[in-house]
Amino acid sequence: MSDSSNSSKPNPAPGHDHETAPEQKPIRPGLALFAVVVILLLAVALGGFGVLRRMRAEKVLAQTTNDLAAPTVIALEPKAGAPVNDLVLPGNVSAFTDSPIYARTSGYLTKWYFDIGARVKKGALLAEIATPELDQQLAQAQADLVTAQSAAGNAKVQADRYSGLVKSEAVSRQDTETFVTQAATTSSAVKSAEANVQRIKELQSFEKVYAPFDGVVTARNIDTGQLIDVGAARELFHLQAIQTLRVYVNLPQADALVARRGAKIGLTFVEHPGKTYEGTLVRTSDAIDPASRTLLAEVDVDNRGGELLPGSLAEVHFKSPDLGQSFVVPVSALIFRRQGLQLGAVVNGTNGTVAHLLPVVIGQDDGASVQIVSGLSGSDKVIQNPPDSLIEGERVTVVSQPGEGGK
Repeated sequence: MSDSSNSSKPNPAPGHDHETAPEQKPIRPGLALFAVVVILLLAVALGGFGVLRRMRAEKVLAQTTNDLAAPTVIALEPKAGAPVNDLVLPGNVSAFTDSPIYARTSGYLTKWYFDIGARVKKGALLAEIATPELDQQLAQAQADLVTAQSAAGNAKVQADRYSGLVKSEAVSRQDTETFVTQAATTSSAVKSAEANVQRIKELQSFEKVYAPFDGVVTARNIDTGQLIDVGAARELFHLQAIQTLRVYVNLPQADALVARRGAKIGLTFVEHPGKTYEGTLVRTSDAIDPASRTLLAEVDVDNRGGELLPGSLAEVHFKSPDLGQSFVVPVSALIFRRQGLQLGAVVNGTNGTVAHLLPVVIGQDDGASVQIVSGLSGSDKVIQNPPDSLIEGERVTVVSQPGEGGK
């Protein structure tokens, strides 16, 4: 049995000596804890680094977003204007006398003598109207007058006769009074017939249409052969006196005191560039219109040369006290809101360049640029074409700040 047990042990391989396995030492607990702490610190450091990178990326994104959200604007310095002492307002030019001509009698137009643009004198014959019915009415009235005069003459003779006989008591007093009363009645009938004849003659005189004043014919609405009806159903002619023109202008309440009667006022017209006409302020309404808060004033201007046309638009120049320095900016810089007229300016704020809204008062406006008479200083940088969403204190990005503005 010993042989069999010995034979079961493995024999060492040829060429190798018998070796024993080295003894393994156990890991110390302190070293393991140190390794865990190092690993945790590395994990925390990596996590913190990632968080910091994300926070920095979010901050950069927020900054970029804010920068992109800020509107980009162009800021210009306002251009200095002339001192404000000239108040320019629009005025409506009208004829000194303006009258439509209507028919006072009915009939057919037989002839007209003046067309539009004709200058006529007072009393000039403008047109003739045929009134055959009115002519027959006049003949009838004249015949009635003759009848009434005959009856009145006979009644007077009878009354005189009876008045003479009653003294001798040849006729009764009652018959005398009857004839006297009849004479008075027929006399009144004569006066009535005479008045009727005169009335028809007056109507017949309107067959001829005359000019009521010196002026120019600005409209002719009838022609030969047309039926003419009495009254204002159809205007025959329109006549205007243009030797002197009235210019009506509405002055704002704040400037009402510049309207002084007798003051010489300059007038300019677009159809006469470079030329100024002189008018005289003759009257005002002496009351502020509560609807428009303006004072109505009338300026009369001599137009004997016929250069000015009624119905045109005039620029009325009033001299006002010197209100100080003005500035000129483009019309596109104006902001129209319910708070009133405003301009956007750029100022330095705590968060960079921000917008500041300035309430302003404008003066002259030529369509391209506007005069600012109040609310703006020469040091302000005015935003050109401000966005509709611009608000007070909003950050803006200024891309250009030229030295001159107002163009």
